[in-house]
Amino acid sequence: MNIDFARKLELAYHQQCKALCDEFHLKQTGFDILMFLGNNPQYKHAKDIVEIRKIKANLVSIHVDQLVDQGYLSRIDVPGDRRKVKLILNEKANDVVKKGKVFQSQFFSSLFINIDGEHKKIFKETLELMEKNLEDLMEEK
Repeated sequence: MNIDFARKLELAYHQQCKALCDEFHLKQTGFDILMFLGNNPQYKHAKDIVEIRKIKANLVSIHVDQLVDQGYLSRIDVPGDRRKVKLILNEKANDVVKKGKVFQSQFFSSLFINIDGEHKKIFKETLELMEKNLEDLMEEK
């Protein structure tokens, strides 16, 4: 696999979810933030989005402001740490996340069209082995 695959994957994903972003009047980064929070409820801070999704802090800040203004997100102060703020999905975000999860499922299923069950199984097993190898590499430090 080369860098072109990752680039094509990202471009196709953005192209395919454009209609969904348009439906909810969201920019791609705003949609990505909502989906990150919806898919990963253990993460609640802008810092998490920056570190895990690798979206630049200034972009996260701008898009979080927009999402708050649009009513998709709320900021909640963290007691005991005035520097931290939790990002909470509002009810308005429920439809976005629900439709977004369906979209993501369909998108990733479409990547496996014309790939038989045996190849899917091998691919899944290979990814699991690679993940284990990555964990081992991270423990070596």
